[in-house]
Amino acid sequence: MEIIKGAESYRLEGTNKKAVLLIHGYTGTPDEMRPLGDYLNEQGYTVLCERLPGHGTNVEDLKNTTAKDWFLTVYKACEELLSEFEDVYVCGLSMGGLLAIKIAATMPVKKAAFLATPIFLPDKRVKFYPILKYFIKELPKSKKNYGEMMKYNHSYNVLPTKPLGSMFDLLEEVKSKLLKRITIPSIVFQSKVEHTVVPESAQYIYDHLGTTKKELHWLYNSGHIITLDKERPQVFAEIHRFFQE
Repeated sequence: MEIIKGAESYRLEGTNKKAVLLIHGYTGTPDEMRPLGDYLNEQGYTVLCERLPGHGTNVEDLKNTTAKDWFLTVYKACEELLSEFEDVYVCGLSMGGLLAIKIAATMPVKKAAFLATPIFLPDKRVKFYPILKYFIKELPKSKKNYGEMMKYNHSYNVLPTKPLGSMFDLLEEVKSKLLKRITIPSIVFQSKVEHTVVPESAQYIYDHLGTTKKELHWLYNSGHIITLDKERPQVFAEIHRFFQE
Protein backbone atom coordinates (compact mmCIF):
# COMPACT_ATOMS: atom_id res chain seq x y z
CA MET A 1 0.00 0.00 0.00
CA GLU A 2 1.45 3.34 -1.06
CA ILE A 3 1.98 5.78 1.80
CA ILE A 4 1.08 9.44 1.34
CA LYS A 5 4.23 11.53 1.19
CA GLY A 6 4.75 13.08 4.61
CA ALA A 7 2.61 10.49 6.39
CA GLU A 8 5.40 8.05 7.22
CA SER A 9 6.41 6.81 10.66
CA TYR A 10 9.51 8.43 12.12
CA ARG A 11 12.05 7.96 14.85
CA LEU A 12 14.19 10.90 15.97
CA GLU A 13 17.30 9.95 17.93
CA GLY A 14 17.95 11.98 21.08
CA THR A 15 20.78 12.59 23.51
CA ASN A 16 19.32 12.43 27.04
CA LYS A 17 18.63 8.66 27.29
CA LYS A 18 14.89 9.29 27.53
CA ALA A 19 12.21 8.51 24.95
CA VAL A 20 8.71 9.65 24.04
CA LEU A 21 6.10 7.59 22.17
CA LEU A 22 3.76 9.86 20.20
CA ILE A 23 0.39 8.61 18.91
CA HIS A 24 -1.64 10.36 16.22
CA GLY A 25 -5.42 10.51 15.86
CA TYR A 26 -8.14 8.77 13.84
CA THR A 27 -7.76 9.47 10.09
CA GLY A 28 -4.59 11.44 10.90
CA THR A 29 -0.92 10.65 10.39
CA PRO A 30 2.33 10.87 12.38
CA ASP A 31 3.01 14.23 10.76
CA GLU A 32 0.34 15.97 12.87
CA MET A 33 2.57 15.10 15.84
CA ARG A 34 5.81 16.10 14.10
CA PRO A 35 6.07 19.68 15.44
CA LEU A 36 5.81 18.30 18.98
CA GLY A 37 8.21 15.50 18.10
CA ASP A 38 10.78 17.93 16.71
CA TYR A 39 10.46 20.14 19.80
CA LEU A 40 10.95 17.24 22.22
CA ASN A 41 13.84 15.91 20.15
CA GLU A 42 15.51 19.32 20.40
CA GLN A 43 15.26 18.94 24.18
CA GLY A 44 17.19 15.67 23.93
CA TYR A 45 14.46 13.02 23.78
CA THR A 46 14.37 10.13 21.35
CA VAL A 47 10.93 10.35 19.70
CA LEU A 48 9.00 7.55 18.00
CA CYS A 49 5.71 7.98 16.18
CA GLU A 50 4.35 5.03 14.22
CA ARG A 51 1.80 5.32 11.44
CA LEU A 52 -1.27 3.44 12.64
CA PRO A 53 -2.66 0.68 10.37
CA GLY A 54 -4.99 2.03 7.69
CA HIS A 55 -3.76 5.59 8.09
CA GLY A 56 -1.72 7.65 5.67
CA THR A 57 -2.64 5.52 2.66
CA ASN A 58 -6.30 5.64 1.59
CA VAL A 59 -9.71 5.50 3.25
CA GLU A 60 -10.47 2.00 1.94
CA ASP A 61 -7.39 0.73 3.76
CA LEU A 62 -8.61 2.25 7.03
CA LYS A 63 -12.02 0.59 6.68
CA ASN A 64 -10.36 -2.81 7.14
CA THR A 65 -8.71 -2.00 10.49
CA THR A 66 -9.85 -1.83 14.12
CA ALA A 67 -8.69 -0.34 17.40
CA LYS A 68 -7.02 -3.67 18.18
CA ASP A 69 -4.79 -3.23 15.13
CA TRP A 70 -3.93 0.34 16.15
CA PHE A 71 -3.15 -0.63 19.73
CA LEU A 72 -0.96 -3.55 18.66
CA THR A 73 1.16 -1.11 16.66
CA VAL A 74 1.66 1.31 19.56
CA TYR A 75 2.18 -1.59 21.98
CA LYS A 76 5.05 -2.90 19.86
CA ALA A 77 6.47 0.61 19.53
CA CYS A 78 6.35 1.02 23.30
CA GLU A 79 8.04 -2.33 23.78
CA GLU A 80 10.80 -1.19 21.41
CA LEU A 81 11.45 1.94 23.45
CA LEU A 82 11.23 0.15 26.80
CA SER A 83 13.88 -2.32 25.63
CA GLU A 84 16.28 0.60 25.07
CA PHE A 85 15.36 3.28 27.60
CA GLU A 86 14.64 3.29 31.32
CA ASP A 87 12.50 6.43 31.04
CA VAL A 88 9.75 6.25 28.43
CA TYR A 89 6.86 8.72 28.17
CA VAL A 90 3.68 8.50 26.09
CA CYS A 91 1.63 11.27 24.47
CA GLY A 92 -1.47 10.87 22.31
CA LEU A 93 -3.77 13.19 20.39
CA SER A 94 -7.53 12.58 20.02
CA MET A 95 -8.09 8.85 19.41
CA GLY A 96 -4.34 8.56 19.94
CA GLY A 97 -5.04 9.84 23.44
CA LEU A 98 -7.29 6.84 24.05
CA LEU A 99 -4.48 4.56 22.93
CA ALA A 100 -2.06 6.49 25.14
CA ILE A 101 -4.37 5.93 28.10
CA LYS A 102 -4.32 2.19 27.42
CA ILE A 103 -0.53 2.26 27.18
CA ALA A 104 -0.28 4.23 30.44
CA ALA A 105 -2.60 1.78 32.17
CA THR A 106 -0.87 -1.38 30.98
CA MET A 107 2.79 -0.61 30.23
CA PRO A 108 5.63 0.56 32.55
CA VAL A 109 5.95 4.08 31.13
CA LYS A 110 6.97 6.92 33.46
CA LYS A 111 4.53 9.73 32.56
CA ALA A 112 1.72 10.43 30.10
CA ALA A 113 0.14 13.34 28.21
CA PHE A 114 -3.37 13.23 26.75
CA LEU A 115 -4.30 15.86 24.14
CA ALA A 116 -7.89 16.55 23.00
CA THR A 117 -8.89 13.02 24.00
CA PRO A 118 -12.55 12.11 23.53
CA ILE A 119 -14.86 10.82 26.22
CA PHE A 120 -17.96 12.70 25.06
CA LEU A 121 -18.64 13.42 21.37
CA PRO A 122 -20.88 16.26 20.14
CA ASP A 123 -22.33 14.36 17.15
CA LYS A 124 -25.80 13.17 18.18
CA ARG A 125 -25.64 10.47 15.50
CA VAL A 126 -23.22 8.48 17.67
CA LYS A 127 -26.04 6.82 19.64
CA PHE A 128 -27.53 5.57 16.38
CA TYR A 129 -24.23 4.09 15.18
CA PRO A 130 -25.31 0.41 15.43
CA ILE A 131 -27.92 1.12 12.75
CA LEU A 132 -26.31 3.91 10.77
CA LYS A 133 -23.13 1.94 10.08
CA TYR A 134 -25.09 -0.23 7.65
CA PHE A 135 -26.32 2.76 5.64
CA ILE A 136 -23.58 5.39 5.97
CA LYS A 137 -20.11 4.20 4.99
CA GLU A 138 -18.38 7.58 5.30
CA LEU A 139 -19.06 10.84 7.10
CA PRO A 140 -17.91 14.19 5.72
CA LYS A 141 -15.20 15.85 7.73
CA SER A 142 -14.41 19.53 7.94
CA LYS A 143 -10.75 20.53 8.17
CA LYS A 144 -9.73 23.65 10.01
CA ASN A 145 -7.14 25.73 8.21
CA TYR A 146 -4.02 25.72 10.39
CA GLY A 147 -2.21 28.13 8.09
CA GLU A 148 1.43 27.30 7.50
CA MET A 149 1.04 24.23 9.71
CA MET A 150 -1.28 22.62 7.13
CA LYS A 151 1.86 21.11 5.63
CA TYR A 152 1.69 18.67 8.56
CA ASN A 153 -1.96 17.78 8.01
CA HIS A 154 -2.28 14.73 5.76
CA SER A 155 -5.48 13.40 7.30
CA TYR A 156 -8.29 11.89 5.23
CA ASN A 157 -11.16 14.15 4.17
CA VAL A 158 -13.84 11.70 5.37
CA LEU A 159 -14.45 9.53 8.42
CA PRO A 160 -15.09 5.89 7.52
CA THR A 161 -17.77 4.56 9.85
CA LYS A 162 -16.85 0.86 9.91
CA PRO A 163 -13.86 1.20 12.31
CA LEU A 164 -15.73 3.58 14.62
CA GLY A 165 -17.42 0.71 16.46
CA SER A 166 -14.07 -0.57 17.69
CA MET A 167 -13.04 2.98 18.63
CA PHE A 168 -16.23 3.38 20.67
CA ASP A 169 -15.42 0.06 22.39
CA LEU A 170 -11.96 1.43 23.24
CA LEU A 171 -13.54 4.60 24.58
CA GLU A 172 -15.84 2.59 26.86
CA GLU A 173 -12.87 0.53 28.06
CA VAL A 174 -11.07 3.77 28.90
CA LYS A 175 -14.08 5.09 30.83
CA SER A 176 -14.97 1.92 32.72
CA LYS A 177 -11.58 0.33 33.41
CA LEU A 178 -8.43 2.06 32.29
CA LEU A 179 -8.47 5.60 33.71
CA LYS A 180 -8.59 4.39 37.30
CA ARG A 181 -5.65 2.04 36.64
CA ILE A 182 -3.32 4.89 35.71
CA THR A 183 -1.01 5.61 38.64
CA ILE A 184 1.73 7.52 36.82
CA PRO A 185 1.89 11.33 36.59
CA SER A 186 -0.41 12.53 33.80
CA ILE A 187 -1.13 15.85 32.09
CA VAL A 188 -4.30 16.64 30.12
CA PHE A 189 -4.84 19.36 27.48
CA GLN A 190 -8.15 20.41 25.95
CA SER A 191 -9.43 23.35 23.92
CA LYS A 192 -12.63 24.98 25.15
CA VAL A 193 -13.58 26.07 21.62
CA GLU A 194 -13.06 23.01 19.43
CA HIS A 195 -15.94 21.06 17.86
CA THR A 196 -14.70 17.46 17.55
CA VAL A 197 -14.51 16.59 21.26
CA VAL A 198 -16.82 17.89 23.98
CA PRO A 199 -14.49 19.83 26.33
CA GLU A 200 -15.98 18.13 29.39
CA SER A 201 -14.10 15.04 28.22
CA ALA A 202 -10.88 16.46 29.65
CA GLN A 203 -12.48 17.14 33.03
CA TYR A 204 -13.80 13.56 33.10
CA ILE A 205 -10.37 12.16 32.30
CA TYR A 206 -8.72 14.32 34.95
CA ASP A 207 -11.31 13.47 37.60
CA HIS A 208 -11.14 9.71 37.00
CA LEU A 209 -7.39 9.20 36.68
CA GLY A 210 -6.07 6.90 39.38
CA THR A 211 -3.00 9.06 39.97
CA THR A 212 -2.87 12.00 42.35
CA LYS A 213 -0.07 13.56 40.30
CA LYS A 214 -2.06 15.11 37.48
CA GLU A 215 -2.64 18.42 35.72
CA LEU A 216 -5.42 19.79 33.51
CA HIS A 217 -4.72 22.64 31.09
CA TRP A 218 -7.44 24.46 29.16
CA LEU A 219 -6.82 26.17 25.82
CA TYR A 220 -8.95 29.02 24.48
CA ASN A 221 -7.58 29.67 21.01
CA SER A 222 -7.07 26.23 19.46
CA GLY A 223 -8.93 23.78 17.28
CA HIS A 224 -8.92 20.02 17.71
CA ILE A 225 -5.38 19.40 16.43
CA ILE A 226 -3.70 21.43 19.14
CA THR A 227 -0.25 20.27 18.01
CA LEU A 228 -0.71 22.45 14.90
CA ASP A 229 -2.59 25.43 16.31
CA LYS A 230 -1.66 28.80 17.77
CA GLU A 231 -1.18 27.65 21.36
CA ARG A 232 1.18 24.82 20.45
CA PRO A 233 4.31 26.55 21.84
CA GLN A 234 2.88 26.68 25.35
CA VAL A 235 1.53 23.12 25.05
CA PHE A 236 4.93 21.81 23.97
CA ALA A 237 6.71 23.71 26.75
CA GLU A 238 4.29 22.43 29.40
CA ILE A 239 4.68 18.83 28.22
CA HIS A 240 8.47 19.14 28.36
CA ARG A 241 8.33 20.76 31.80
CA PHE A 242 6.01 18.01 33.07
CA PHE A 243 8.15 15.18 31.68
CA GLN A 244 11.31 16.81 33.06
CA GLU A 245 10.07 17.28 36.64
